[in-house]
Amino acid sequence: MKSRAFFYITLVVLVFGLFGCSRKSDVTELKIGHSLDVEHPVHKAMLFMAEKLKEKSGGKVILRVYPGEQLGSEREMIEQVQMGLLDMTKVSTSPLESFIPSFSIFSIPYLFRDKEHLWKVLDGPIGEKLKKAGENVDLGGLCYYDAGSRSFYTKTKPILTPEDLKGMKIRVQESQTSMQMIKELGASPTPIAWGELYTSLQQGVVDGAENNPPSFYLSGHYEVCKYYSLDEHTMVPDIVLISMKTWNKLPANVQQMVQQAANESVEHQKQLWKETRENALKTVQEHGVKLFSPDKAPFRDKVKPMYDSYKGTEVGEMIDEISKVQ
Repeated sequence: MKSRAFFYITLVVLVFGLFGCSRKSDVTELKIGHSLDVEHPVHKAMLFMAEKLKEKSGGKVILRVYPGEQLGSEREMIEQVQMGLLDMTKVSTSPLESFIPSFSIFSIPYLFRDKEHLWKVLDGPIGEKLKKAGENVDLGGLCYYDAGSRSFYTKTKPILTPEDLKGMKIRVQESQTSMQMIKELGASPTPIAWGELYTSLQQGVVDGAENNPPSFYLSGHYEVCKYYSLDEHTMVPDIVLISMKTWNKLPANVQQMVQQAANESVEHQKQLWKETRENALKTVQEHGVKLFSPDKAPFRDKVKPMYDSYKGTEVGEMIDEISKVQ
C-alpha cells in the first residue's frame, strides 16, 4: 500500500510538470531516475553521460539524474517511462521481463561463459535486437551497463552447495525467471524492492539475497550478511531506457547526441565497475564478511530443467544463438 501510494503521489508531481522532458527557451531538460546509491559506478556513469551530453550540445541539452529510488521503485520508474511521465531510467534487465518477455534471457543462470562472452552478445545482433524489443511498448534501449555477476549472500551460513539453500528465503528481483531459478535451487524466492531489502534482512523477512559485489557493499547489506558465496549464477546487465514518447519529440541531432553520450558512458562505466568491484570485495572482508568460491557444477546441474522448459520458444532460440557466439 505504501509503495502504491508513493507511486500515485509521484504521478501527480509528474503531471504538474516537475518531471518529464521539458524545454526552457532553447534548452531541453531530460530526467533519468534509478535505484542505486550515489557512490555506485552506474550512478557515476550516468553523471558522465550527463556531462558528455551537455558538452556535445553546448549546454542546450541537460540530463538530470535522480538516484536512490527518489522517483519510485524500478518497476514504477519503468511504468513512468512507458507513459512518458519520466524521460529515462536505468534498471536491471531482470524486472524488465514483465514488460518485454524476451529480457528473461538474462536471468537464466550460467548462460554466459564469462564477461567477454556476455559483452560479445550485448554488442552484437542479439543485444541490438533486445534494445529495440520494447519500442512497441514505448521503452527504447540506449545502452547496457556492466552489473557483474550475481552471487548469494546470507546471514547464518555460507551457500556452498544447492542443498545449503533448502528451506531458506532468498530475496530476488521482480522476475519470474529469477524466482524459478531460486525454486530450482531449493530455496523460497521472495521479491522485495531494493530500498526495502536492508530492513527485511535485519528483521528476518528473508535469510539472504543475491547480487553483485558493489551492490552488496554500497547497500550496507554486508553489515547484516556475513557470508558471501561467489557462485556467480547470473550475469544480469543494467540497461538505460528512454521513453519513446520523449525520443520521438527530440530533433534528430539531439537523438544522435543522446545516443553518443550513452555509448561513451559505457566504456567509462566498465572501468569504474572493475575498480569498485575490487574495492567492494576488499572492504567487506575488512568488515568481517567471509568469502567463498563454491564449485559451480552442482548449481548448473540443478538449473538444467530451466533450459529444457524453453525449448521451442523464442527464448530457447536465443539460448541456442548465445551458445554459438565465440
